[in-house]
Amino acid sequence: MTKRAIVVAIPTYRRPDRLSTTLPLVLDHIDRVAGDPTLDVDVSLVVIDNDPAGSARHTVRDAGRGVRYQREPRPGIAAARNRALDAAAGADAVVFIDDDERPEPEWLASLVRTWLASGATGVMGRVVSEFTIEPEPWVAAGDFFQRRSMPTGTDIRIAATGNILLDAAQLRRLRVRFDDRLGTGGGEDTLLSMDIRRAGGRLVWCEESVAIDEVPPERLRRTWLRLRFYYHGNTAVVVELLHARSPVQRARVRLVSAAGGLARIAVGSARGVVGWAIGSLTMRARAMPTRQRGAGMLAASLGIVRREYERADTRSGASSPAPGTH
Repeated sequence: MTKRAIVVAIPTYRRPDRLSTTLPLVLDHIDRVAGDPTLDVDVSLVVIDNDPAGSARHTVRDAGRGVRYQREPRPGIAAARNRALDAAAGADAVVFIDDDERPEPEWLASLVRTWLASGATGVMGRVVSEFTIEPEPWVAAGDFFQRRSMPTGTDIRIAATGNILLDAAQLRRLRVRFDDRLGTGGGEDTLLSMDIRRAGGRLVWCEESVAIDEVPPERLRRTWLRLRFYYHGNTAVVVELLHARSPVQRARVRLVSAAGGLARIAVGSARGVVGWAIGSLTMRARAMPTRQRGAGMLAASLGIVRREYERADTRSGASSPAPGTH
């Protein structure tokens, strides 16, 4: 029987130091999985460099051991992930891990086992945040970096792509790919999840597969966090608009998002005021995401889209029209 072919893909953009740390860890996982007779898989590794200048080329070359290197000059994580799917043409599955994540001992083997046992279109593992410095009390009280955790095999609606296995053969059969229209705006994983489920695919959870996300100091700043949650709300509406199939559905998305955004702004603001009144740091901190998501939703419903991953080499303005507005 022919071994199942799996391609592990690491998209990267101008982070050679982080990539040089992640690469050998991922290669060690590949060696262990390839040597496990109970899995019977053949695993290879490809790095997708989203930097037009090819800044990751030397890092990949230094890693050796047959690591493939491909450059995707089009900006945006959706373009980089689609290049990874192209690199996995003919393979049975593709595994994504971010260039700044550290895989834990059962990371890859658990993903593969859950995929083989479930037959799912996608298997998402856990991403656990780890702070490089002690966060300030307000950030700690908000618990902003808490991630999902649930039993292995649980069906999920939305899967993030920082730690995931996708059945490449099923994606080809369902004719599902990442949507390049999102560009540098993010949300490509949410839209892919929605498209998979609409096409009849299935997404499941793998609790044992863990990747550590080291949170740098700049992401513990209040300004960064406020923008982050604003982008979450903004992108959620953009994804819904792209997923809508008709002008009527898009109009409904706008109306519902505008109302929901206003409600979240009101609720978040009220919680913040109550938190100040009763001296609750936790209530004050946790009011912020609700308020900021609401502001992002309202903006997107009005056609104002902010690009979370906008880059200096592609910037043409602070905002761009939402889908369906031109």
